[in-house]
Amino acid sequence: MKADSIVPTDPDIDLQSYATRDALAEALALSVAGILAGGIAERGTATLVVSGGSTPKLFFKKLSQCDIDWKNVTVMLVDERIVPPDNDRANAKLIAEFLLQDNAAAAHFLPYVTDGCDAAECAEKSEQQLAPSLEHIDVTILGMGTDGHTASFFPGGNHLEEALDMQGSRQVLSMLAEGAGEPRLTLTMPVVQSSRFLALHIEGQEKADVLKRALGLKDPLQMPIACVVKKAPEPVKVFWAP
Repeated sequence: MKADSIVPTDPDIDLQSYATRDALAEALALSVAGILAGGIAERGTATLVVSGGSTPKLFFKKLSQCDIDWKNVTVMLVDERIVPPDNDRANAKLIAEFLLQDNAAAAHFLPYVTDGCDAAECAEKSEQQLAPSLEHIDVTILGMGTDGHTASFFPGGNHLEEALDMQGSRQVLSMLAEGAGEPRLTLTMPVVQSSRFLALHIEGQEKADVLKRALGLKDPLQMPIACVVKKAPEPVKVFWAP
């Protein structure tokens, strides 16, 4: 069966389809490592922005073993729960356990501020901390939930329209939504779209169906992944395996 018969075809995406999740993780890791190495060669540093969740764990492991100059790489998160960094639900803990290992242990991880402040204060403090490293983002890898959210752009989120505004001035916002669990912090749309290489990593038929449905909506706010794809300056690479 052809890949394009089970995953969406759309002029706004560039489908990269793989037979297995291992093959996907390997290919994505090699692509990301090459772009990071290019950033280091050009500017002496490179910035990688990644998502949490269970889907990228194998990709993280493959990437951590790539032989690049990791000491000159800054790693950041697309979004984070407002929980202590050692909390089991913190994306920071996931990154520490699965990405910042092996060769990648030499990378510099720049977390959000999630302790000792309310959501609005955490967003402001995080923006101050992250802003200098957001000027040149080499790679951003997004995930997607079955409700069509990506980053912490949740349907019905309290700051959703502001977060998706390409003319907005904020780089980090808090997000509270029914499906989000804890309050979240997220990079905003202008930051996400500024990345030199923007990709969506999804696996399984359910996620393929969600993306297809999202791209067919008349109102993309119902499933914000559609906003990200439609507003991208060039087709978003979608890395998918069944």
